Amino acid sequence: MNAPVLLDNARLPRWLLPSGWPQRDGVPVLARIALDAGRVQSVRPADDAAPSPSPSPSPSSWDLAGTLVLPGFVDAHTHLDKAFTLPRMKHVQPGLLGAIDAMLADRVHWSAGDVRERASRGLQWAWECGTTHVRTHVDWWEPDAVPLAWPVLAELAEEWAGRVRLEQVSLIKLPLFEDAAQALRLAKQVKATGPHALLGGFVHSTNWSENALRNLLNAAQACDLDIDLHVDEELNAAAVGLKTTARMLREIGFEGRVVCGHICALAVQPEAEALATLDAVARAPITVVSLPATNLLLQDAVTGRTPRLRGITLVKEIRERGIPLLFASDNVQDPFCRLGSFDPVEALGTAALVAQLDDPFDNWSQALCRSDWLQRAPATTAPTLVGAKADLVLFTQADRHGWPSRTATRVVLRDGRVTHGDATPFFPQ
Repeated sequence: MNAPVLLDNARLPRWLLPSGWPQRDGVPVLARIALDAGRVQSVRPADDAAPSPSPSPSPSSWDLAGTLVLPGFVDAHTHLDKAFTLPRMKHVQPGLLGAIDAMLADRVHWSAGDVRERASRGLQWAWECGTTHVRTHVDWWEPDAVPLAWPVLAELAEEWAGRVRLEQVSLIKLPLFEDAAQALRLAKQVKATGPHALLGGFVHSTNWSENALRNLLNAAQACDLDIDLHVDEELNAAAVGLKTTARMLREIGFEGRVVCGHICALAVQPEAEALATLDAVARAPITVVSLPATNLLLQDAVTGRTPRLRGITLVKEIRERGIPLLFASDNVQDPFCRLGSFDPVEALGTAALVAQLDDPFDNWSQALCRSDWLQRAPATTAPTLVGAKADLVLFTQADRHGWPSRTATRVVLRDGRVTHGDATPFFPQ
C-alpha cells in the first residue's frame, strides 16, 4: 500500500501542467498521475473519460481529493558545515560581519566528527521534508590547505547518493584569487574532488577586486568547472559584483553555469541601474538564488534598532526577464540565521511575505523544484512529471489559497514509495 500506481485527483501547480490543460472556473482541473516502476508514466486530467493504465494486475489507487502535489525539492544554497553551531555561541553581533566573526571563533570546536554529525543531521532533515538535491557551500580560508569540512562533505555525498544528491562549493574569499596562478591551483583542487564540486567565491565590496574576479572565472573556465558565488550580500548601492560578473562572462565566453546568490544590493540601487544590470544578467548563463530568511536577519541589522530595509533581491524583476530563480534555506541554526530546518518550503513562505508574492503555489513553487536550473544546460522545454522519477511531496493539510501555510504535515514519495508521512487516509477503503 505504500507504493501506489495511481494518484487520482491530485492538484498540480500551473507551471507543471502542459499548455491546454483544462480549467474549471479559472482553476486547473485535478490530475490523474499514473506510476510504474518508480517513475511517472502519465499525467492526465482526472475527469478524462479514457481508461487509466494499469501497470500492475492489482493496482493500488489513491484518491488524493485535491491534495497539493509538487516534485521533490532542490535546496540550492545551504551551509552544512556551519549548521547547528548556534547553541555553543554566547553572543553574536548583528549583521553579516558579526556573524562571520562568531563563526571564525567557533572553528576551534570543529573536527571531522563534529562536522559530520551536524551535516548529517541537516541532510536527514532535508531528506525527510522531500528534498532530493542539496548544494552546500564550504568555507575555504587558506590557499594551500583544503578545509577540514571539504573531504567530510565529499564522503557524505557518496553516502547519501540515491537519496539526496549533494553538491559542494568552495566558498573562497575573493582576494585569494588575486594571483592568477594561485587561482588556477585552487580551481584544480576543486576539480579533483569530483563532478559534484564547484568553484565558489565571496564577492563583496569589502574585498572587491575586478582582477581577482576575472582570475576566478578564467580558472573555472580552464578547469571546466561551474561556479557558485556569494555576490553583493550587502545593502550598498555601490556594489558592482553582479554587474561585473555578467559583463565578464560574456567577455570570456564562459561555457559553464554561474549561480549568483544573495545579490541584495540591487534592492538599494537606482531603479534604472538595477534593471540594466538584470538585463545584462538575462544575457549571461546565470541562475539567481534568493535567500530570504538570512537576508532578512542580517541586512540592515543594528543593535537596538528596528530594521527598515528587507534585504531581499528583486525577485519579481528577475523572473520577468526569464532569469532562472530559486529560493533556498541558506544558513540553519548558526550565527548567520538562528532559525531554519532545511525545508525549502519555509524559504518560499518567508519570500511570499517579504516580496509580496501572489499565488505562491501556482506561480512561485517552481523556484523550489527546478534542479535543472543549477545545471550547465537547463531544460529548454516545459517542465513535466512524465518520465521523471516519482519523487513527490503531498501536502495533506494545505490548500492552494494559504500555501505554504500548514505544510509541515506532508507525505513524501521517493521512487513511488512512501518514505515519510502518513498516507493511510489515501488508501482505498
